[in-house]
Amino acid sequence: MGGDFGPRSIVQASLACLSATPSLHLALVGQPSLLEEMIAGHSAVDRARLEIIPATQVIAMDEKPSQALRGKPDSSMRVALQLLRDGKVQACVSAGNTGALMALARHVLKTLPGIDRPAMVAAIPTQAGYCQLLDLGANVDCSAEHLLQFAIMGSVAAEALGVVRPRVALLNIGTEDIKGNQQVKLAATLLQAAPGLNYIGFVEGDGLYRGEADVVVCDGFVGNILLKSSEGLATMIAARIEALFRQGLLSRMVGALAMPLMRRLQQDLAPARHNGASFLGLQGIVVKSHGSAGVQGFQSAIQRALIEIQENLPERLHGRLEALLP
Repeated sequence: MGGDFGPRSIVQASLACLSATPSLHLALVGQPSLLEEMIAGHSAVDRARLEIIPATQVIAMDEKPSQALRGKPDSSMRVALQLLRDGKVQACVSAGNTGALMALARHVLKTLPGIDRPAMVAAIPTQAGYCQLLDLGANVDCSAEHLLQFAIMGSVAAEALGVVRPRVALLNIGTEDIKGNQQVKLAATLLQAAPGLNYIGFVEGDGLYRGEADVVVCDGFVGNILLKSSEGLATMIAARIEALFRQGLLSRMVGALAMPLMRRLQQDLAPARHNGASFLGLQGIVVKSHGSAGVQGFQSAIQRALIEIQENLPERLHGRLEALLP
């Protein structure tokens, strides 16, 4: 029921995923009358694979996490997480209030042994492919120990996606050992000593996009700004190039030749295609969709959840944490 656009784009994305994935079953949690009305216009829906679970309360996008935790026991977000806790579903995907989702997920699902705080991770496009960046905003203030936990979880997540011996780096203002604040320097010492972790040192923002690391770790304040700035920059560059191709006859002729390639590049880098940040460190799979995501974006978030189900990511994390955490 959350997100900037409410359930409409979420319902459309869910129906599209059901059509594309015959083995998929979805439970939509929220106000039944509204959800039924939105589904009614789609005659081809396989209702055997689509269930509506009632929830009487909705958490607003600007609501404080503490209010959502204590004051709304029948919110759609909480009911969805309880379904996951009770084994009735295998993953939870939400476009709602990030802080509330984090607070409720920690309360309902609990964290894996050895993990103090879950971290949000998402795939960022680079010259070499993709980089797993975490944390993306769930933890604004982090200790060096938290960054170590994030690094281990990010490494395991990258392995689950097919990366062999992922290169792990700390995001910093320089690559030299003397650069950075005390928190990052202490984290570097911990990462260097972590057995089995392929820590390669510091990486700067431009190095991230060159593909110098497979996993880049930072606190949630820095990570969220980097993510939102990247999305805004990609959108701005695409709009600027398209506008240039429309200026004058010669530009339009060149644009007509180049536009197919530009469209392909735009699709590859579109934020919607990479939407879906995982909450690593929970005893269950929780994926946070961008609040402003449309139909394609929410589909990507569902697909991310499907991959983590197939890879049994929480169990893989649990198995590696004991060996890697001090």
